[in-house]
Amino acid sequence: MSIYFYGCITLDGYLADKNHQLDWLYETGSPEETSYDAFYAQMDITIMGKKTFDEIADLENLADFYGGTKNYVFTHQQALSSDLFTPVSGDVVSFVRSLPADKNIWIVGGNQILAPLLDLDLVDQLVLQFAPVLLGDGVPLFTQKEAFKRFTLKEIHQYGPFAELVLEK
Repeated sequence: MSIYFYGCITLDGYLADKNHQLDWLYETGSPEETSYDAFYAQMDITIMGKKTFDEIADLENLADFYGGTKNYVFTHQQALSSDLFTPVSGDVVSFVRSLPADKNIWIVGGNQILAPLLDLDLVDQLVLQFAPVLLGDGVPLFTQKEAFKRFTLKEIHQYGPFAELVLEK
């Protein structure tokens, strides 16, 4: 099993603004300008938090982005607005460890999902795209308890306005 985080953050490290909105991202560029398609083709499973799900749930072409994977959303709700996603609850680390060993897992979004996995050194690769935006405040990507983590820089790419770093543990 390999666990990946793939996502875009601001230059100052935020996933979303202080109101949990992604307008800054949508106004900067689109997935067509990134490595999304090539990355997604390698994934078997996605895991996200409810706030991330709420942000994407109303996309017209949701199946284009998540139709090829088994998708899980950590939530206390019993059902979600899309049949493409399965609600789950409990401990994210236990859940991830229960998944088949031969699968590639994408942690889509949510610092509360990512942090416990980083704490236990379970994340194999970070694919971080940086948007040329400073928010000054918002939802930070990195909130793990164990602050010191070392990754190796494997690749650097530019996709339109985005700079992408591929880092491995």
